[in-house]
Amino acid sequence: MRDTATIQTRLYGANGDAIEITDLCPRFEKDGALYCPPVLARQISPLAGSPRVRVSLNPYADYGCTVRTQAVSDGHISYEGDLSLSLVTTAPSTAIADAALFHLDRSVTLMFGCAEGLGENLNDIFTRWREQTESHWRSWVKSLEIPQQWRDAVVRAAITLELNVFEETGAIIAAMTTSIPEAPDTGRNWDYRYCWPRDAYFVANSLEGLGELRTTERLLAFILRVADATPDSRLGPLYTIDGGVIPDERVAQCLDGFRGMGPVHIGNKAREQVQHDVHGEAVLTAEPLFVNSRAKWTGDKALLERLETFGEHAARLYDVPDAGLWELRGSASVHTFSSVMCWAACDRLATYAKRLGLDERSDHWRAHAATIHEVISRRSWNSRMNAFTATMDGDTLDASLLLMPQLRFLRADDPRFVGTVAAIERDLKHGDFVYRYVERDDFGTPENAFLVCTFWYVEALAALGRRDEAVELFEKVLSARNSHGLLAEDLDPDTLEQWGNFPQTYCMAGIISCATALSQ
Repeated sequence: MRDTATIQTRLYGANGDAIEITDLCPRFEKDGALYCPPVLARQISPLAGSPRVRVSLNPYADYGCTVRTQAVSDGHISYEGDLSLSLVTTAPSTAIADAALFHLDRSVTLMFGCAEGLGENLNDIFTRWREQTESHWRSWVKSLEIPQQWRDAVVRAAITLELNVFEETGAIIAAMTTSIPEAPDTGRNWDYRYCWPRDAYFVANSLEGLGELRTTERLLAFILRVADATPDSRLGPLYTIDGGVIPDERVAQCLDGFRGMGPVHIGNKAREQVQHDVHGEAVLTAEPLFVNSRAKWTGDKALLERLETFGEHAARLYDVPDAGLWELRGSASVHTFSSVMCWAACDRLATYAKRLGLDERSDHWRAHAATIHEVISRRSWNSRMNAFTATMDGDTLDASLLLMPQLRFLRADDPRFVGTVAAIERDLKHGDFVYRYVERDDFGTPENAFLVCTFWYVEALAALGRRDEAVELFEKVLSARNSHGLLAEDLDPDTLEQWGNFPQTYCMAGIISCATALSQ
């Protein structure tokens, strides 16, 4: 349904029978807070004929290894397990428990999840929830500053990103799935159901570009909380949605995987890595608080002092090897993107301090930024390639270098950036789409394009004044979305088939950022 997260599906039988299914998760203001309980609400209504319906519900526990026992009573089925789940319904519960057909002669409602104790007529609850939830989403959409060109694509992306925010803590997950492979039968199967400060920054930044600041403020509060939980406020690459430690990576033995392409992973080994760019993203997340007058949380000296801890890490680690933003498992290098993000941390701290009239602190961070900028410009620039390289003193390319103007490390008209874009077009662009890198890594040679890199390329084209090319490519990427306007992580450049975890927040944020850039 337009400008909401409600989904309506109509099914038609060959004999003329038809039904309508309406799905939503409740989300609206209640008692001064956002009410969004873990419940999926569904209503099934007859549209034509005399339809018969089969509802099958069989939730497993332990990632497919344990069948939950079910207890059936009138209008209620409970499913035991590590997390108790229940179904309350106006449909015949015995038929659902047996997955048997029943005649649909009236609308029936089903509430699944932590759905105990609703206590009223379920059809009335559903009607009220639907009205309140759709009103909430439409009011939220109206509060955004949306470019009119590609409006619906931007709105769908924005709503999707908000659905990836955990309301209780402000953490933003990278995707809602685990182990959808980046390409067929490659073993590149990862668990993305966690909060990466890097990915979360790009999400919050894209929403901030639409005037939505609450997500940014709450993400920053989350980042500061997890930093405060460590002795030196050093950030890790990723966290659980409540700020905890990611579980050790293991394989779900009872699941076959997407199209049988296992393994299915639980946890992510990236938690063991060192990724120095995260301190830059943490400082960048705070930027609207210092420069946007509409922010409720105003950047002040106390916040600056907390952010300076991240700057100290950045100033110390900018030329120290790490795993990089692509989380390479078999090697460590001084990745240029990580170094640029360390520069960004120091550069923005200088700006924040200047705005607060703290000239001494501003000079301190400006000196660090100048040092880092000089080292990157000298060691990551390859004159033979006429491009910045993926690593210091290296000779390979990395699509993340397309972000240099956005991060304000270089102007878009700097000949070095123009040369870098040309090199990426030559070596990383396959057809119309851009790969992260093309070198063989721990799992072989990448087979599919990483979609966010193509979005970064679109923005680079726009910054270089090549707007017609940018628009054409942007609209080609939009054509690869599914019927609900969503994108996964990766794309087959020949067939436009989506691969990788879904929906991928990087990519949904890319839709917003590109539409905003091309509409200016």
